[in-house]
Amino acid sequence: MPGVVVIGGGVAGLTSALALSRQGWEVTVLEREASAGPADLEGAFSRWSRRGVPQARHSHAFLARLRNLLRDRAPDVLAALLDNGVTELRFTENPPPEIDDPGPRPGDEDLVALACRRTTFDWVLRRCVEASPGVSLVPGAAVEGLAGVPGARGRVPRVTGVRALAADAGRGRDASLELPAELVVDASGRNSRLPSWLAELGVSGWAEESEDCGILYSSRFYRLLDGVEPPPQDGPIGGDLGYMKYAVFPGDNRTFSVTFGLPTGDSAMRPLLQPGPFQAAASALPVTRAWVDGVTAVPITDVAAMTKLRSRMRRLVVGGLPVVTGVVPVGDAAVHTNPLYGRGCSLAVAHAFAVADVAGAGNPASEAAAVALDHIIASDLEPWYRVSVAQDLQERAAWERDHGDRDSLGTLLGGDAPPAEDLMRSIVRDGLLPAARTDAVVLRAFLRGLNLLSSPTAFMEDPDVAARVLAVWQERDTRPAAAVEGPTKDEFLGILAAAA
Repeated sequence: MPGVVVIGGGVAGLTSALALSRQGWEVTVLEREASAGPADLEGAFSRWSRRGVPQARHSHAFLARLRNLLRDRAPDVLAALLDNGVTELRFTENPPPEIDDPGPRPGDEDLVALACRRTTFDWVLRRCVEASPGVSLVPGAAVEGLAGVPGARGRVPRVTGVRALAADAGRGRDASLELPAELVVDASGRNSRLPSWLAELGVSGWAEESEDCGILYSSRFYRLLDGVEPPPQDGPIGGDLGYMKYAVFPGDNRTFSVTFGLPTGDSAMRPLLQPGPFQAAASALPVTRAWVDGVTAVPITDVAAMTKLRSRMRRLVVGGLPVVTGVVPVGDAAVHTNPLYGRGCSLAVAHAFAVADVAGAGNPASEAAAVALDHIIASDLEPWYRVSVAQDLQERAAWERDHGDRDSLGTLLGGDAPPAEDLMRSIVRDGLLPAARTDAVVLRAFLRGLNLLSSPTAFMEDPDVAARVLAVWQERDTRPAAAVEGPTKDEFLGILAAAA
């Protein structure tokens, strides 16, 4: 009997396989990479080459929503992560020193994220999936297309399986595979070929939109020296200098990473993609200096960069009507946004479990199931897509105002930045963030949004929280100017030039 075929062995694909198998489905995972990776955790970090997951060499956030889903629905996976050196970040245990009420409150047990490298998460998750009954992994499988039944007499086209080439070690050549499926899960990531596969079946009319993130970023990993404790954290370990964003991401097994986010139009900042200037920059910032000083930690990787970043959302139901059934994109294949916001893995895990719930409730290839699968995107993923794109546009407009030219800004926004967008940006910067450092109620609302436990706009939809935030925002002109956590741009460029 046909089961489910999952295309892709990353976080979205492996979590889909895990969740679907626990709903009773037989699942086949087609993984393009021919190797399962090294047998040990540190080998996976240093030697696991994964062309389909270039972001694996960058900082990642594994937010509370992801951790709570594992706690509640896959406790064995969470236990395996913790057994392999992953630690929990309990946000409310070390509140800002200015907070009005530092005591615990109900719900704090959910405000817990994971400190973890992406390779560690993937390595542990893969081994849990490999041990799961009902899951078969096919390494070295390149998907060539989908099988399907065309629409006729008012019926919606249906995907019925997958065509692939898989490495056949015994014959020394690739073998053709045709796998029937009740449901095909496309978890092949940002570069999914789903549109071309559907077009080959004569399917058209799906909805897709995309927007340039306007940013590139560089990351480097470090390891704490033996016997050395990480620097104390009495606030955020990151910041925004206007011309650049930066952050420290704690990892597992005494590792951490530093990431810089740069506007794509600022060529003067490109030296940050090189090891020398990267190290000099991290050493120049008060927040990161104590982490990279050579006495606390040493670098364990080169500098990795990601460019040409776009946000994208793809939906297979338009106007309430599916354009195809029997297939669903999951994770980055459906929705992906600026990776600097750190939501990708957490949304992918949430999406995978939600898709498994729909598949477990009935015929996953029905039109009703297609609508239910699309509702997951509309209700849970699209709001984060919208807020991410809006934030990217606001950041690009602000950078153009400060560093670019008016013609470029006009092209970007069709004129001056809309007042409503400037107002919301100001409320977040001058209201929400300072209020979260002093008000325990606002802090928890902020943390819930940051960790995807509430909607992007929940803090302004709660009358009490909104009133607290607006009260702080209204005092913005009477507060002392916030200390600048870093050099001016001209000073920073001088530091980069000296290190190049």
